[in-house]
Order: sequence, then structure tokens, then C-alpha cells
Amino acid sequence: MPDPRFFDSLPALTVAELAGRIGGEVMRGGDRQVSAIAPLGSAAAGDVAFLGARKFVVALGQTRAGCVILPAAAVEVAPPDASIIVSEEPQAAWARASLSLHRPVPMVEADRDEVAEDGTVVFEPGVVIGAGARIGRGTRIGANSVIGPGVQIGRDCVIGNNVSVGFALIGDRVRLLSGVRVGEAGFGAAQSKAGPVDVPQLGRVILQDGVTVGANSCIDRGAYEDTVVGENTKIDNLVMIAHNCVIGRNCLLAAHTGISGSCIVGDNVIFGGKAGIGDHLKIGEGARVAGGAGVLADIPPGETWSGYPAKPIRQSLREAVWLAKQATGKARS
Repeated sequence: MPDPRFFDSLPALTVAELAGRIGGEVMRGGDRQVSAIAPLGSAAAGDVAFLGARKFVVALGQTRAGCVILPAAAVEVAPPDASIIVSEEPQAAWARASLSLHRPVPMVEADRDEVAEDGTVVFEPGVVIGAGARIGRGTRIGANSVIGPGVQIGRDCVIGNNVSVGFALIGDRVRLLSGVRVGEAGFGAAQSKAGPVDVPQLGRVILQDGVTVGANSCIDRGAYEDTVVGENTKIDNLVMIAHNCVIGRNCLLAAHTGISGSCIVGDNVIFGGKAGIGDHLKIGEGARVAGGAGVLADIPPGETWSGYPAKPIRQSLREAVWLAKQATGKARS
């Protein structure tokens, strides 16, 4: 279930009612009531899940979801006790189901005395704080910043000017420099006959103690699970961290680094400027990614990779030298 501090749950629907709203066909269990969406792996009896690709057939067979949305070809492998909605665009149908069952908590401005732990909290001019937010003692919120409903910010934090924070839990001694965006919806779209459909982003952002985020950097909330930045990690200006990423402790991310969705980064990893990381990758503890590298494969712990596509640095340098010699030789001939 999405965090109720950030998302309202709408009235439950029968499977038949939901199918009518999302354009699917009920194969069985139309009278069952459902109240939330969830991935196959974590869905419960009142949840709606979907089969997006054949590689998730095993997860489909093991799911506890009360209702599954899937293509007609996969009906036979669905759990026998689950209700079934058939759709030839199951992810798009699931995204539409989200709109019928969940919505973000609307922004209602709170009384500052209610959200501040004590009188040491400083609100500069133009700050807007949503209902249900909590701000720890000694924290300063910069001019024209917006703190969304339900957001929790710890003690002795510094939030710069024109920062927006939503759907987030933030630890102590965190610094968000000017223009930072925390908790915006991650980029995800499902194909449908009517065009791309935004995939629901029902997760959170968790910034642990001592994190610094540089000016104009963006950290997206999770699609369903959380985006997490570990303790004492330091992020430069103009860095992008996509939804569902988990960044370890004591990492350093130089400017223009971009980390695609669902990556897992170990502790003490360093990213040089303009490093780009493909989605669903694992970067091992203590690894180094050279500036400008384009990472398209997992990096083992402790290794340094460079180049595009990135490879272990010695291999990358050898290939660069060989290529230079080949080019020089052809030019002379």
C-alpha cells in the first residue's frame, strides 16, 4: 500500500467495475473487491498486479494478488484463486487502474507552528509547507521553497532557495542546495493503442543522514518501491537520480552524472563528471566510474571503468591506444 502520508486511497472497486474503467475484459472473479495496485512480487489479496513481460511468468505463478491483468495468452498460468482481467496492453491498463484507486494527497498549506519541532526552525520568505509535514529543530528552509504534504525533514538540515521536496523522508544534517527537486514523478510510460500512458509513481524518496545534494539536481521518487540515498553521500550540481535507485553510503557523484532507474550502487562508489549509468545495473562497493563513461553492464566491487561503452580502465585504455595507432597508420598510408 502506498504511504498514506503522501497518497490517498480511493474507494474500493469490484474487479468488474475496474475492468470497465480500464478497458479490460473480466475472465473470472468479477465480484471481488480490490483497493490498491502493487507489483506481482509484493501484491496481497486486495491488490491488482499485472504481467508485463514473459520473463515475469514465474512471479505471476507465485503472486498473492487478488486480481491480475494479463494478455489472453497468459491466462492459463495465472494463480487459480486470482481474479483475471484480460488486456492486450496490461501495463497501460494497470497504470489506468492506479488512477481509480490512488491519488496524491492534495497540497493544503499548514500552520508553521504545527510542523516545526520548536522555535529554532527558520522559514525564510515565501516558504510553503504542506499539511502533515514535520521539520526538525535547527533546520532552515530557504526562500520560496515548497515542502509537500507529509514530508518529514530531520534536524539541523539546510534547505536552499527555490527547492521543492515531496513524497520524501529526510534525515538529519541533510543539505539541499538551491533549485533541488526531490520526489518528482519518475519517468515511466506504457505503450497503448491510444499512445503512451504514464506509469504510476507511488513510491517515496529517502535521504539518510548527512546527504548533500547540489544545486538543480533531481532525485525522483520510486515507481512503487523507494528511491534511497545512503548516509553521507555527496551529490554535485546537475545530477539526475531516477526512480527506484538505491545509492549506498559515502558515495560521490560529480556534476552531470545520470543514473537510470532501478540501479543499485554500493557504498563508497565514485562517479566522475558526466558519467551515465544504464537502468537495472549494479555498481559494486568501492567501484570507480570515470568521467564521461557510459556504463551498460554491472561493475564488480572495487573496479574502475571508463569509456563508452564502459569497460575496466586498462582494457578501455588499451583499446583507445590501439584505435589511435590504427587511425595514425591509415593516415600515413
